[in-house]
Amino acid sequence: MTPPQRQRRFPKDNPPSPPPAPGTGKQKNPERLFVVAGPDGGNRDRDLDLVTLIVARADPPPSPTPEQSALLRLCSTPLSVAELSAYLNLPFSVMTVLLTDMLTAGLVTARNPIVRRTVADRSILEAVMHGLQRL
Repeated sequence: MTPPQRQRRFPKDNPPSPPPAPGTGKQKNPERLFVVAGPDGGNRDRDLDLVTLIVARADPPPSPTPEQSALLRLCSTPLSVAELSAYLNLPFSVMTVLLTDMLTAGLVTARNPIVRRTVADRSILEAVMHGLQRL
């Protein structure tokens, strides 16, 4: 009994074309991040964390950048900086620059997430205990 013959993906007559060399060919060149972030020199001392929640506060300005209009659309409900960075496919550093500019313009509001206490309040525990004893 003879084993089945394998078929080649590419016949010997038409070998696959080699990938284009870096820097040539029809590769997409991404926009430079400094173009997206805007000119440097603004007051960017606002500390934004990955879990800082961003909420849209105002309508878009008359001529927003595509990133600003996308951020304002996404921020109709609170979203973290990490989520916005993932949705817009931008690095965290560029996202913080964009958000800081929008914060100074009053377009968005940043708020820290609600941090839960590690230990529950004693008065709440006593109230629950007394409520359960009454049952």
